[in-house]
Amino acid sequence: QVQLVESGGGLVQAGDSLRLSCAASGRTASTYAMAWFRQAPGKEREFVASITYSGGSPYYTDSVKGRFTISRDNAKNTVYLQMNSLKPEDTAVYSCAAGVWVVLTTTQEAAYWGQGTQVTVSS
Repeated sequence: QVQLVESGGGLVQAGDSLRLSCAASGRTASTYAMAWFRQAPGKEREFVASITYSGGSPYYTDSVKGRFTISRDNAKNTVYLQMNSLKPEDTAVYSCAAGVWVVLTTTQEAAYWGQGTQVTVSS
């Protein structure tokens, strides 16, 4: 099995930046495609960004393109989400997910989930 632990969330003002980290542990964890999802209260979980197991083909939902950057360091079994120019509508619990194939862009494709980290952006 794989365990995922997120960190880096917090309370910031609109326009500020945060970097989220997701540390993975377990056998062959670095071979998984990984992604970030987020969920606001009363709303469904939505896809934010993903990266392949090889570290290529970063993919983002339209609302964060140009502001967020996903990356991974397989030597450290860690995936990152750099978030710039944050907006109040970015407020949500951000969760890291890992899949068992090359890509991961939907919740149905996620095999493992982290506990989530809260990101709150004030206006």
